[in-house]
Amino acid sequence: MRLRTAVVTAAAGSLTLLLAVPGPAAAASGDFAYRFRGPDGHPQPAVLHDPPSGECLTLPEVADPAAPPAFAPWNNTDEWATVFQGPQCTGDTWDLRPHGRPATDRLELRSVVFWH
Repeated sequence: MRLRTAVVTAAAGSLTLLLAVPGPAAAASGDFAYRFRGPDGHPQPAVLHDPPSGECLTLPEVADPAAPPAFAPWNNTDEWATVFQGPQCTGDTWDLRPHGRPATDRLELRSVVFWH
């Protein structure tokens, strides 16, 4: 009887420990690329490598509404990407499939969120 109680107690303790330890943060694997206009007006490339999932990311180069928006996003991650025309995931949206093709220069964005 004592052995069974000890095994049950040890199993319960192990389960509690597993639930208490946080897992790794979820992230999309791969690259999300886009272009933006630099201070000289010429297109510049930018890449988010293994971006976090489920978190709104405002693109730093175009966070200021006075700056022209980013354009031509390419979702080469393993998760869906919803791009937003406004900062902080506001405005019109467009979904980009995982490992898709580059979007047209006409698709403009200021923020993105990744999901599966």
